[in-house]
Amino acid sequence: MQAAVPLPLSALDESFHPVLPSTVSDAAYRDDGLCVVGIFGKSNMQPGPLKESLINTLADKHIFSLFGGPQGGGTADSHIQAFYNQENRVLYLVLSSVCDSRQLLQACQSLSAGTGHSDSHDFWKGLDRQHCLHLLYMFSVCHVLLLVHPNQTFDVTYDRLFRALDALRQKVLPLIRAAIKDCPVSKEWKVNCRPCPPRLLFVFQMNGTLKVSANGSESGGNPDKPKKHSPRRRLQHALEDQIYRIFRKSRVLTNQSSNCLFTVPANQAFVYVIPTADEDPVGALLGQLRSNCILCDQDSTTSVSGPRRYQQMRRSARQSICSGDSGSMSMGAQLVDCSLKEFLWQHVELVLTKKGFDDSVGRNPQPSHFELPTYSKWVQVASRLHQVLISNTDEEIAELASKVQSQLKVLEGFLDADTKFSENRCQKALPLAHSAYQSNLPHNYTTTVHKNQLAQALRVYSQHARGVAFQRYALQLHEDCYKFWSNGHQLCEERSLTDQHCVHKFHLLPQPGEKPDMDRNPPILNHNSRGRSTSSCNCGRKQAPREDPFDIQAANYDFYQMLEEKCCGKLERIEFPVFQPSTPDPAPACNQAQRLPSEASGSGEAERLKEPSTAQSHTPGDTSLSLALSLGQSTDSLGPYADGDGTDTQVQQKRPSLVDRQPSTVEYLPGMMHSGCPKGLLPKFSSWSLVKLGPAKSYNCHTGLEQPGFLPGSSFLLPWDLVIRSRSEEDTGLTEPLDGGTSSWPAPNKTLVGKRGSTGGLGRSRRRDDMARAFVGFEYEDSRGRRFISSGPDKIVKVLGPGGAKDPATRVLNTDMPLYIPSPSQGRGLKPHYAQLARLFIVVPDAPLEVTLNPQVQPGPPPCPVFHPEQTDLVLPPDGLWVLRFPYSYATDRGTCYPPKENQPLNNYKVLRGILRATTANPPPQ
Repeated sequence: MQAAVPLPLSALDESFHPVLPSTVSDAAYRDDGLCVVGIFGKSNMQPGPLKESLINTLADKHIFSLFGGPQGGGTADSHIQAFYNQENRVLYLVLSSVCDSRQLLQACQSLSAGTGHSDSHDFWKGLDRQHCLHLLYMFSVCHVLLLVHPNQTFDVTYDRLFRALDALRQKVLPLIRAAIKDCPVSKEWKVNCRPCPPRLLFVFQMNGTLKVSANGSESGGNPDKPKKHSPRRRLQHALEDQIYRIFRKSRVLTNQSSNCLFTVPANQAFVYVIPTADEDPVGALLGQLRSNCILCDQDSTTSVSGPRRYQQMRRSARQSICSGDSGSMSMGAQLVDCSLKEFLWQHVELVLTKKGFDDSVGRNPQPSHFELPTYSKWVQVASRLHQVLISNTDEEIAELASKVQSQLKVLEGFLDADTKFSENRCQKALPLAHSAYQSNLPHNYTTTVHKNQLAQALRVYSQHARGVAFQRYALQLHEDCYKFWSNGHQLCEERSLTDQHCVHKFHLLPQPGEKPDMDRNPPILNHNSRGRSTSSCNCGRKQAPREDPFDIQAANYDFYQMLEEKCCGKLERIEFPVFQPSTPDPAPACNQAQRLPSEASGSGEAERLKEPSTAQSHTPGDTSLSLALSLGQSTDSLGPYADGDGTDTQVQQKRPSLVDRQPSTVEYLPGMMHSGCPKGLLPKFSSWSLVKLGPAKSYNCHTGLEQPGFLPGSSFLLPWDLVIRSRSEEDTGLTEPLDGGTSSWPAPNKTLVGKRGSTGGLGRSRRRDDMARAFVGFEYEDSRGRRFISSGPDKIVKVLGPGGAKDPATRVLNTDMPLYIPSPSQGRGLKPHYAQLARLFIVVPDAPLEVTLNPQVQPGPPPCPVFHPEQTDLVLPPDGLWVLRFPYSYATDRGTCYPPKENQPLNNYKVLRGILRATTANPPPQ
């Protein structure tokens, strides 16, 4: 007989002939009944594959290559190979899967080094599901199944595997019935979806660790006592008992064989142990050659084929082994161990003779159905089942195949023990993580608190959770914590202008004309941080409590407008220019974000920071300045009073045209005026206020400011002595500052005013009208309404007796004054309280002087812009007590400039020097 090559099972259909051992006509084998034997199992790292070598032994032919690569195309996927032995009418199906060493090696090579734990687990479980589908297929088309194992120990994981296959078979049974309903087989086959309940046989291979001595020393110290069974047969019996008890205990085997996935014979051996290979290979080859020669001599007399030939071979082999003794006993009084072919053929004969398997037990055993199909009928059924369960390439039954794939989740609980353990472990860790998240939580909290608690919950979860479900349940923990937070526990994320968050839960702001509504979800409320402070009005004569503001209009405009109705609404004031809309629906400017404050505060800010020596001359009573000057532009009207250095020259070169200087009536500035604002935009309201309390004589230097909230002795303004030059005197330096500072030096042979006398004394060589006294006071106010005047960056005015303040105002005018200083009345808490610069008091005397006001505030470290009013270089009219109210908060369109924290230096928050300048006014015409 000639050798043949096995084929993939998918090639066995009506249009393709299977591989035959000899050339036989198609009709000869297509009409014969055949027995289908399936072989599956595991293999270890041995020289040759165990399952393929079994086929070679059973067929007495070199069919499968023992040293070549696998026939499945070099992939790790499961596949079935078929070989039909027509002489014995047996069709062998060999399943190769990831349980084989070659397939396992290919699967490991296909995994990349960067594959994650979860992805690797999914890859292996996909191969396991594929293996299960191929096994279900073999249990549906085979009469006899051989489970091959590489050692003599039963693997108990097969119990879980068979229970999973049985559950899967019950689920897909209606789908298989629909697939084979048109096949030419019996009704019992169509109902049960298999030719008979297959009989499962076990083939174990004895490894080298189990040795059997020849002298029988294993008989308990009595070598002369004969043994009825050999050690290998006794091992087979012990394995049979063990396997049967395990399967009966787990109800894989029941009394009625027709309901089981497979059966085992009650009165026949179903376990075979392959003996260990002889250590003498030469002797083993000579023994095989001798036995083959004896068989060939006997075969030369008569030529018998089929089962009778197999019976003759079995008798000849038995006679050669027994060497003439009785047919059942050997020289050692032991029963002769049968070969693998004899072990298998006793079950195959029941199939070929159409007797079937009667494996039901119990009091009322029910006979199971049995059918011996012809090759043609079996191929039709096998092809349909292969399309439904494995290949899924037929469009006609694609729907059935997809339904089968959807039932594979039945396998997860049985086969994927790692995932089941991981899910149980992670599910137990979730309540612990939830408790860690909710521990010490307020009823409402911010995003920062949520993230911190979530990180703590993940740390607790990672201490207890294990396995492949770790990531999935970690995402569920994220979702659960977020749902808990967003379901009524989310705090409003808005922060006030003093950097305090709103205490309400997540809510919406009421629209214009809409009333707050707590019952809506989310509720409609105004922001509230529960922070209250005490502030004074524009003029400082009335104090009132105020809520912590959340927008710049409420902080710098609405509160003071409310107090104006009660206090300073009728006072004389200088209005700052604001936006005047020309359309009913103006819009905020949207190009603010295109310019960074650091970029916009380049040359223009440098120009404002530089203290000029001269100022523009205006009529004292004229309070309406030109539009260009109100926007902070340098114009040609400055004339000879403009500085002549290179900086102003560059600024004049970049001066915009008259069209660009016109304020927009369509777009307004969304925020406050500062050095980074684009030109031509005005805010909708002014954050500054300049009012006149009365004439200059309304301030008494002996009593100070008579307003509420001042600390004792700290309400006195600082004197500012100004020298008035006469036109008749031939003195130089008429345009020098008259503030008596260090920058003004006396001419030679001239006596400085006030040098010999007191601070306010007059020189003997001067007339009384050569000197004028103004008063200046930087007022600070803390959140509790405590007010005081500062005489320097780190000094508070303290007057204990009559006479007023003695310190001159030149110190505060020639230095950068801090915007925040520590309050002299600290509370009991550890957090320091800061007093903020709130007002600037200026007493302008009735003299030929021009006092120019140019406030510039930098409320933060660079690149914070410099804030200024909408009108700069403002000349104060004479004979008046003027009050400049600074903004309560500073903000741009990019955000708020928050007050300093505890660890931030206060010198970054300052009012730039040069806020006041005084020059001699032109005398009125005679």
